[in-house]
Amino acid sequence: MSISQETAVLDAIYQALRTLNEERGPGEQIAVGPSTCLFGEGSALDSLSLVSVIVDLETAVSDQFGKPISLTDDKAMSRDPVPFTDVIALKTYILELLA
Repeated sequence: MSISQETAVLDAIYQALRTLNEERGPGEQIAVGPSTCLFGEGSALDSLSLVSVIVDLETAVSDQFGKPISLTDDKAMSRDPVPFTDVIALKTYILELLA
């Protein structure tokens, strides 16, 4: 893993969250940062919003790195905790998939 790869993945996650914010009203904006809760207790995302972020992210990462990834396969869903609890956990999981 290179620092540039780590930065690129984090940027892709942030962009997916910013895209989601563009679709939400002023009072519904979610914070975009490393500790942003994506799933579970304390998450500002409903299930449809999470799916939207995941689809955008799978596409962006696959396009950028030339390697298709799936964030909702059996491997991801059987992890405890799941890899999208927060931004850092998601970034770590994506980097594992790209390795």
